[in-house]
Amino acid sequence: MSVNNIYFQLFSSFLRIGAFTFGGGWAMISLIEREVVEKRKWIDREEFLDLLAVAQSLPGILAVNISVAVGDRLRGMKGSVAAAAGTILPCFLIILTIAIFLTPDLIQNNHVISSIFRGIRPAVVALIVAPVITTAKASHIGWKTFWIPLIVALLIWSDIPYVSNPILFIVLGGAAGYFWLKRQERNLSDPEIEEKEKKIEDEDL
Repeated sequence: MSVNNIYFQLFSSFLRIGAFTFGGGWAMISLIEREVVEKRKWIDREEFLDLLAVAQSLPGILAVNISVAVGDRLRGMKGSVAAAAGTILPCFLIILTIAIFLTPDLIQNNHVISSIFRGIRPAVVALIVAPVITTAKASHIGWKTFWIPLIVALLIWSDIPYVSNPILFIVLGGAAGYFWLKRQERNLSDPEIEEKEKKIEDEDL
């Protein structure tokens, strides 16, 4: 595969995803994963989840962040520009067209347009739920660990001051991962403990 061809494929792939996805960044994740992991096989699923975690942690639009991360992984800065341009261009053109021709009054009063948007809403929900399920499976979340994302989601949804801040759980999750890694490194010297933990992980799956 030539270098120019991979740039074009990055641009065209993210262009199609950006042009036909409604509902924001999360609605695009399942399509991006299917394109770059399953169809193109540019990266594996584990690496995609790592890039997704980085993209979520950074400020800005999730869809643009993940496209930049994938492009950088494949072809560095030029790959990031090609992927980001493909993601941004259709959104920019669609919003520009809406701003010129579709006013809020027209959308609300035109039965055809309002019906189209009402029909799109359930599909958007499905597009958002799909990557959540895929990410849960790839992260090996079992019945014994299912309570962790559930409680975090409820706490964020609760709007309790400070406690409902997503940044708090990002920091706590990073700290927990660090201490878990240190524990795993200590257990490498003890085969019996490692074997017990492996059995527990297999039971969770």
